[in-house]
Amino acid sequence: MCSVCGCGEGETRIEGHEYEHTHDHGHDHHHHRHHHDGHTHDYGLGPAHAHAPGLSQSRMVRIEKDILGKNNEYAKANRGYFASHGILALNLVSSPGSGKTSLLTRTIDDLKSDLSLAVIEGDQQTANDAERIRATGVKALQINTGKGCHLDAHMIGHALDGLAPEDGSVLFIENVGNLVCPAAFDLGEAHKVAILSVTEGEDKPIKYPDMFHAADLMILNKVDLLPYLDFDVDKCIDYARRVNPGIKVLQLSATRGEGLETWYQWVWATRQVSLIGHPSLADSA
Repeated sequence: MCSVCGCGEGETRIEGHEYEHTHDHGHDHHHHRHHHDGHTHDYGLGPAHAHAPGLSQSRMVRIEKDILGKNNEYAKANRGYFASHGILALNLVSSPGSGKTSLLTRTIDDLKSDLSLAVIEGDQQTANDAERIRATGVKALQINTGKGCHLDAHMIGHALDGLAPEDGSVLFIENVGNLVCPAAFDLGEAHKVAILSVTEGEDKPIKYPDMFHAADLMILNKVDLLPYLDFDVDKCIDYARRVNPGIKVLQLSATRGEGLETWYQWVWATRQVSLIGHPSLADSA
């Protein structure tokens, strides 16, 4: 079991890669080098998870620090890649059933004629969501984490090799449905976007404070259902801002289209920030 988040034994598979991310404790970990557009990202040695059966608490804490420290090295390399190519990377996080994939496909359909888009899909099993994305005509690459409950920066680095998002593009990373573990793992993204459906409890932000503290934006989805639910929007937003006073909140319905324009404006404005230092890309924006 992973000492950071409790992931079970499993194997990560990335489309188009001979990449196996297993969880056997005590074996040697290979040295990975990722090549992006003529330059190399050196990710060094070490796994993105470790196991700690029978280990003391102090040993587990040391392992956890090592895991997260190594992940942060990978994330730094990814962030440098995104910055050098003017790519806006957004990490979409939520519980299962929040409407995250529906929001993503609607966003792609509405923005793909004006923006270059790409998607990394994270799920424990199946490529169903990646296939939904590819049906829109946008590039998508699937990562299956097996029993793993989150994506990590090492996986993203491997995925970038195969996906090769265009310079100046927006990269959506749809994380595994989970409001706990993805909070701890920086992927190199510019922002975490937490998507919360009004069909869930309004107290989710204080039940899962690490995630909402890590997120820069909270999207309240399925607001068209509010007349039929006992969900206090103001209380939910208050809870989110107790955890993260600076969090921005948008209310929308991915299926009905309510509030989507505010989300699109946020994406466009955030993308402009990612293009700073890239005048040729900014001119084409």
